[in-house]
Amino acid sequence: MRSYGQYCSIARGLDVVGDRWTLLIVRELLLQGPCRFTDLRNGLPGIAANLLSSRLRELEQAELISREDAPPPVATTLYGLTESGRALEPALKALGIWGLRYMAEDRPDDAFQAHWLAYGAAWLATDTDPEAPPVTIQVQADGKPVVVEIVGGRVESRVGRTEDPDLEIDGPPRAVLGLLNGLLDLDGAEKLGVSARGRTDVLSRLRPASTEAGPVDLVER
Repeated sequence: MRSYGQYCSIARGLDVVGDRWTLLIVRELLLQGPCRFTDLRNGLPGIAANLLSSRLRELEQAELISREDAPPPVATTLYGLTESGRALEPALKALGIWGLRYMAEDRPDDAFQAHWLAYGAAWLATDTDPEAPPVTIQVQADGKPVVVEIVGGRVESRVGRTEDPDLEIDGPPRAVLGLLNGLLDLDGAEKLGVSARGRTDVLSRLRPASTEAGPVDLVER
């Protein structure tokens, strides 16, 4: 493992997680839980199998992940985060909020997966009315279903479907993400191709989790 050779906690941390793909591997394990190698690779479009194997070895040596042999019917090795690995979640959340300022550009070659949208809602948005009754939103982005629940001041999300949602929205990932994070109003999202059916008033309960991200213009220029 390469080192910056500096007596600094930032440099020491980057010695461990600063290589390309490393933090995205941690992201996948935070979102998916213990994973097979193939699950990780599917969640990391563009990574080569040998590079993923190398990064997993490095993370295991750094005691950020562990591996265990799952019993049948899985009967394969599962990779999971250790306590030290899970401790990276606040850093990834902060990085995700900071990175919102760079989400205005919709690059056609960028990969998208539903569980990334799920973390976007849960990590990057908050509930403006914690005393209000729970509401559920069924989301479709590029055909991939995500359920968002707003309850008791929290925004929770998961990949999948739910029966009788209060609101259904679908559209391109960029616009859906902006709407769920409270960075776009419905009019702005509709200009980007979002459609909504049901109780659109529940969207007023969503706002960005942090005001430190700065202005984000997600509307097509």
